[in-house]
Amino acid sequence: MLPAGRATAAALAAARAGLRVGATPLELDAAAEQAILALGGQSNFKLVPGYRHTLCVSVDDAVVHGIPGSRPFRPGDIVSIDGGAEVDGWNGDAAFTVVLDDPDRPDVVAARRELARVTEQSLWVGIARLAQATHLNEVGTAIEEYVRAQGEASTGSGHRYGILTDYVGHGVGRQMHEEPPVFNYRVERRGPAVKPGLVVAIEPMIVAGGIETFVHDDDWTVATADGADAAHVEHTVAVHADGIWVLTAEDGGAAGLAPYGVVPVPIP
Repeated sequence: MLPAGRATAAALAAARAGLRVGATPLELDAAAEQAILALGGQSNFKLVPGYRHTLCVSVDDAVVHGIPGSRPFRPGDIVSIDGGAEVDGWNGDAAFTVVLDDPDRPDVVAARRELARVTEQSLWVGIARLAQATHLNEVGTAIEEYVRAQGEASTGSGHRYGILTDYVGHGVGRQMHEEPPVFNYRVERRGPAVKPGLVVAIEPMIVAGGIETFVHDDDWTVATADGADAAHVEHTVAVHADGIWVLTAEDGGAAGLAPYGVVPVPIP
């Protein structure tokens, strides 16, 4: 699965490089596809029946599954980009969130960047827990504990952030979406054992409001019901005999895991 992970990482790097005010989601989509093709892969999003794009691009209150269009990005947009690649029958899947500059709305940008930071760090907290877990659902417990603590620290009381429950992570392998589910929140059951051969996509979806969502008339774009901002991040992570490796991170996850004392181990 290493080549699929590298192709996915390259696609998202190409999208990130082109993400700026005035660019369009379709331009990022084209750049991501070229990056995948250059590494001998194909977009696995295009293999989903009815979907014709390499990326999902979700803006502001859109959480996931946003269809790339021609409307240019605007100052202050919070943009989540999700993509994946298939190489030789194996799959990768990853996502990131970025907030564009807007000097006229510094408060909005600051709040959105804090949401993006909490979401990003919750992902790494979850991956770090996977490295030490005996059962998969420990990942969701770690993510929820981190997000709740961040929300309480920001406000002093109550919860500032919501964790979507209708959409969760998943196994990855010969298909982009496989069993088992990877929850971003605490559940009662322990889930499957964490052992070599397990490959999962961990993908927190965090909102700055309620967790209720609806699907737009395009039958794809999932947005918050209350119009609150949303962020979505994701990596595909492999468990092997000597440790874990983040397949869709160019460094295997070394930088993201360093604050948590976890060192990813390259797959032999």
